[in-house]
Amino acid sequence: MEMMAGGYDTRDILRPLVFRLHENVPAIVREVLLERGWTEFDKKEQDDADWNLYWRNSPFRMTDHHSIKPWQRLNHYPEAVRITRKDYLARHLKRMKGAYGSTLYEFSPVAFIMPNDYVKFIAEYSKERHSVGRRPSYWICKPVDLSRGRGIIIFQDIKDLVYDCTVIVQKYISNPLLISGYKLDLRLYVCVTSFCPLTIYTYDEGLVRFATEKFDLDSLDNVYAHLTNTSINKYGASYKKYKEGIGCGCKWTFSKFRSYLRIFGVDDMVLWQKINNIVILTLLAVTPLPVASNCFELFGFDILIDDKFKPWLLEVNYNPALCLDCSIDDTVKRKLLHDVVELLNYKQIDTYRQNQVAGLKTSRRQVPWSTAGQSATEHTPGLLTCQKVAKCTSAYSVQPALQAARGSIRKAATLTKKTVSMHPRKTLTSQLRERMNMPKIPSQAKAEAKNKQMPGAGHSPPKSAQLSHWLPTPDFCNYKLTTPPYFLSDKDQRPIPRVGDFVLIFPFNEAALQASRDGTDIKSIIKEINKLVSKQLPSKQQNRKKRIGYLTSV
Repeated sequence: MEMMAGGYDTRDILRPLVFRLHENVPAIVREVLLERGWTEFDKKEQDDADWNLYWRNSPFRMTDHHSIKPWQRLNHYPEAVRITRKDYLARHLKRMKGAYGSTLYEFSPVAFIMPNDYVKFIAEYSKERHSVGRRPSYWICKPVDLSRGRGIIIFQDIKDLVYDCTVIVQKYISNPLLISGYKLDLRLYVCVTSFCPLTIYTYDEGLVRFATEKFDLDSLDNVYAHLTNTSINKYGASYKKYKEGIGCGCKWTFSKFRSYLRIFGVDDMVLWQKINNIVILTLLAVTPLPVASNCFELFGFDILIDDKFKPWLLEVNYNPALCLDCSIDDTVKRKLLHDVVELLNYKQIDTYRQNQVAGLKTSRRQVPWSTAGQSATEHTPGLLTCQKVAKCTSAYSVQPALQAARGSIRKAATLTKKTVSMHPRKTLTSQLRERMNMPKIPSQAKAEAKNKQMPGAGHSPPKSAQLSHWLPTPDFCNYKLTTPPYFLSDKDQRPIPRVGDFVLIFPFNEAALQASRDGTDIKSIIKEINKLVSKQLPSKQQNRKKRIGYLTSV
């Protein structure tokens, strides 16, 4: 057996992490993991539990969550669909508004779930119609369980409301912020590493999605003017054309959007503070969820901004689209997935995929890596803070343990030069040399560490998970975690403040942290949020109309 200085077995050092994909997972997920030096799970050659990350589009069964191993991660949290179906989200927000007041929960238009709320909707519709001097509202109707803009209709006259499934009807925001006359919304990526304790990260970069024809309330049936979904607009006649002020296609990055706002003197700080508020308050609406360890959820929050710079929550997406329709998609989503993997905080011991390994203690130890030029932060970024948080030192680092294994995967050779420059990787030789130059650590007797590998994770999930497969059972509600949370830093056992472009927005202070431990004390958290919101500075009012005029005409 080849040994290195310090008693390390080189074959152990170079052992790769393993990913497992279910059918129909976007190709970019496989590409990114291969770029990082991972290998793909082979059910014919490997044991059922011999993997580190299982990624699928549908929910996992509760038995998958029960049988999770310390070295494994699942990309879905049980019952996350509570906020991703439009009717479920509407009910939860309505309940929170009733419990904690409409002041905090005024970021979502009043919703009617049809056909159950048909009588209530007719009453509201008729009330507005008979109000003297009041212009009738516009309404939007969406199927509760469809995505990508399918089945949406916008109407003003009730005779145009037609549906043949459960739908949600809301007031249509008829005064959206326009840039050069085009409507837009924001696709914000949010990663929840735990619902108990609640731990929320938002991604600094994201997508600004434009309609491809100019906004016009006189043509409510023109989807290219009123919907911003790329899945719709990429088929429009104007998609590939150059659009003044927008350019070709229908997307910007958040970075470009921020720069554009600042050019016209718009203080975007308050805007992002309010958006963070929306994310936290929305996720609080569905807590607590069933207890589960070693899983995470990547949400896509769709945010609309009106002409008064007020953000509105449109919907929350389960499995936000990871397809690459343009170069902007590639820029944002590839880096996003790299940072998701960083957030999963893999350690060297996870590569063994066993409970205990010869020569290593069962504690999770990080692989040494360079942290030159990085500094630790003392405080978590606040709910109402949008400043950049300094990157963490090695104690807070979440660089995957298998940085050293990247050269061992031949498939990674297809990595483009552009990606290599974005995610530079050390060579295998330099990694081994770095190991050899480390202080020697006495080897522990391997005879003491002959441990049996834990049995596999049971079955492979079915092609389509039915509702009964993932709704909580009495046994699951009583299930207790046996695996330490992966998302806490080794230094102080607190959530890591920043990982790549992911920034921690909850917990945002010590009181919120304590209120989210051992069960979520929503009342205490709401109290802390109210304190922070009360300190929020009002956005600048000077020349607001002038600035908005610039945005809509330039």
